[in-house]
Amino acid sequence: MALLIDTDVGRFRQIVRGKVREELRRFMSRGEMIGRKGKDLVSIPLPRIDLPRFVHDPGGQAHVGQGEGDPGTVLGPAGSGGDGGGGAGNAPGEHILEVEMTIEELAQLMGEELGLPRIEPRGRRTVETSSGRYTGIGTAGPESLRHFKRTFRQALKRQMASGTYDPERPVIVPIREDKRYRTYRRVEEPQANAVILYVMDVSGSMGDEQKEIVRSASFWIDTWLRSQYKGLEAAYVIHDAEAREVDRETFFRTRESGGTVISSAYRVCRRLIAERFPPSDWNIYLFQFSDGDNWSQGD
Repeated sequence: MALLIDTDVGRFRQIVRGKVREELRRFMSRGEMIGRKGKDLVSIPLPRIDLPRFVHDPGGQAHVGQGEGDPGTVLGPAGSGGDGGGGAGNAPGEHILEVEMTIEELAQLMGEELGLPRIEPRGRRTVETSSGRYTGIGTAGPESLRHFKRTFRQALKRQMASGTYDPERPVIVPIREDKRYRTYRRVEEPQANAVILYVMDVSGSMGDEQKEIVRSASFWIDTWLRSQYKGLEAAYVIHDAEAREVDRETFFRTRESGGTVISSAYRVCRRLIAERFPPSDWNIYLFQFSDGDNWSQGD
């Protein structure tokens, strides 16, 4: 029975993963933000997922294939069509399910859905290093690597499935089949340095809607590139007629009223690259956000 429970949990996770993948383009194209939960987890809102089951027909009316009918018989749901006013209803509304995923899982789904290629790093600091990680759970291993929480959880599921668990006397006794161990494997990791240069026009023509698009786009850019590079930094440059480097908080909250000279931002980026991010050592990604208005015809 415990194995059946594990199988059902695995199937449900696959269903959730597929649902997230279906909704991913909507999150990205409409700028719908995904909630952050700490450093490594995100919370994703999804429509309620119902398990398949047989239900009674709520209408009780005729359908195609139910015998002879008279001319003019209406096939389909009964009731008046169209929208209209009415009293308060007593039916439940649509429920939203929030699921948690790691940033790494989200980046993997995004790469699969959009067909993004793996990035080939460049620069002298691009080397392959091998490190060991405890990345999974197995049913065999030394006692020093026993995962006690997983072991007792498995024992509890087995006792509940067999009917031997007594809530009045909650004693959990693991047996050999319940024991779970951390598994170890070598992981090849690319040690490459990369930097994202975010450049944004903060002139008076950039409104709240444009700022929200920038915030959403930067989240997805960050998510994907962090899955490709272990060492990733970000620098933020804002500009109207003049440009300057700022921190992340200031980048998303600043709004000016001046004009737009794009070349001022390029000069700041060129200085940052020359002083801190030489192309021989860094993989450089520059993203510019602007509404397209530019005062200088020479830019």
